Amino acid sequence: MELFIIPLGTASAIPTRTRHLSSVALWRAGRLLLFDCGEGTQYRLLAAHLKSSRLEAIFITHFHGDHFYGLFGLLATLSMVNRTDPLVVVGPEGIGKVIESVPGLSAKERGFPIRYVELAEDVTHAVVFETPEYVVTARPVEHRVFTVGYRFEERMRPGHLDVARAQALGVTDPAQYRALKEGQPVWARNRWVRPEEVVGPPIPGRTFAYLTDTRPCENGRLLAEGVDLLYHEATFGDEHRALAIERGHATAREAAELARAAGAHRLLLGHFSARYEDPSPLVAEARIIFPNTEAAEELKRYAVPLHNPRQASLQETANVTDSRGR
Repeated sequence: MELFIIPLGTASAIPTRTRHLSSVALWRAGRLLLFDCGEGTQYRLLAAHLKSSRLEAIFITHFHGDHFYGLFGLLATLSMVNRTDPLVVVGPEGIGKVIESVPGLSAKERGFPIRYVELAEDVTHAVVFETPEYVVTARPVEHRVFTVGYRFEERMRPGHLDVARAQALGVTDPAQYRALKEGQPVWARNRWVRPEEVVGPPIPGRTFAYLTDTRPCENGRLLAEGVDLLYHEATFGDEHRALAIERGHATAREAAELARAAGAHRLLLGHFSARYEDPSPLVAEARIIFPNTEAAEELKRYAVPLHNPRQASLQETANVTDSRGR
């Protein structure tokens, strides 16, 4: 099952000729999640060949315009194309009142229901959206106004079924294989075959964290802990660290330090100040700390592959072998 992260806008505060305002799409199995919705996001969805009709939820980090002004146009378009499926909108407390007050976007005028999940400023950690396949959580981060970061996490998958071992124990019915994968014992050869005898440990789901705008902070580290892919703001280079502190942003080096501390596997930098026409110096700065760093390219699809327990096992074996010098 494919999972892609698609940056739609990587600019900070104002758009440039080559960068658009903040928004990142997550595409999974034909469904979309949207993190932030800066002005013009609906055009960027078109450019990325992503259908807005597939949207399940929109997650807004804070009430600075470059992160949510595009929400009104997108919702109006969804209404005009006769959307009827419900939509979830997550954001700081008051987001529902803001949307419902816009002419044409009230519940009576809109044509489709919106379920608002509003986060109060005293929130510490919250599950804001979940399905049988995945969950999205939020934590407050450090910016000039109340801001939250988000973490997407697929639920664990059943471990690998050792079919040969199951058959040796007398299990041959496909329905029994499914039962074992679901954690249920089955009867074969006058005995119960337990799942732990033939099924490997659960396989962790894929993870993604979205952190912008924020200073490096403990909640950011917790959201990014062990993630497959971290999208983190890098508004400034280290030479402007004082400005980053003043404005509640992070430098590329600080983003890399957080990625390393969190044990993230891959770092995408975004939310670049307009002063950096080319973000390569920011990437170079970050790679000193965290080598697996890239500058987010708008409209590029970043695949997040499924975890493969067999490959992991082989890698662990190779690491042990290398450590023994053999």
